[in-house]
Amino acid sequence: MNATPNTVSIKSIYIDFKAITKAGLAISVVFSSIAGFVLGNENFDSSSWFTLLKLAIGGYCMVGASNAYNQVIEKDLDALMDRTKNRPVPAGRMSSSLALVIASFLTIIGIVLLYTINPKTAMFGAISIFLYTSVYTPLKTVTSLSVFVGAIPGAIPFMLGWVAATGNFGIEAGTLFLIQFFWQFPHFWAIGWFLYEDYEKAGFFMLPTGKKDNGTALQIMLYTIWLIIASLLPALGHTGQLYITPVAAIVVFLLGLWMLFYAVKLYKLKTAKAARTLMLVSVSYITLLQLIYIFDKFLR
Repeated sequence: MNATPNTVSIKSIYIDFKAITKAGLAISVVFSSIAGFVLGNENFDSSSWFTLLKLAIGGYCMVGASNAYNQVIEKDLDALMDRTKNRPVPAGRMSSSLALVIASFLTIIGIVLLYTINPKTAMFGAISIFLYTSVYTPLKTVTSLSVFVGAIPGAIPFMLGWVAATGNFGIEAGTLFLIQFFWQFPHFWAIGWFLYEDYEKAGFFMLPTGKKDNGTALQIMLYTIWLIIASLLPALGHTGQLYITPVAAIVVFLLGLWMLFYAVKLYKLKTAKAARTLMLVSVSYITLLQLIYIFDKFLR
């Protein structure tokens, strides 16, 4: 008779932990780091696999900590939005104190694991948490420039993998950073578009013009074009050890046109449905791009 309550309790703890760390988002971020590591690593041996495991766990801890801090800081605002009101802290299932303990624990574990890889990896991980929680989160209710600030920690994971593999931050890591940096804008502005009314309840400024208008849609298209250009830089032969073959470049270009098509479609239709579709396409874009880079490395 006592098994059911215990089972429910364990299940609820697991569900709330996933929610406080935003497990889906955290896993996608970890995938970016893994992709960067695979691109930067030249010889896979037992130590490489162990390093990759530390990167994955440490990366999840760092992203999870950032999300937990964010939910504590924004608990009152999260309660106002339909999308976030059922999160553990605003819903009252988890106290802010417990959430802070979880976030602090994850931060310590994450930084220690990343430091055992190399100090630069830990440094960039720490910078990411600081910018996300201390700069990006407070700015969301002040200015739409918060998206620009948030794009910096958001762009770190891809290049973090390269730094973890090589111990260096050079043109290669910088290029990976640039790609994911430009990707942030069409992705998050698309989210800000189809969730505009919900964000408005909490006073969040996510769109560059503050409105779902031609100006915002035009900037989404422009940043998509910049993303395509950045994604093709490794094909030009000026990005050090990071490069892709002409065949891979063609595939990347076609992938970019696919995303640009939906950016143009949003400009024409200006609907929440078009924005949501663009958001989903953008997620597919960055994942497929990373896979193309990886396959090209091993097949060339």
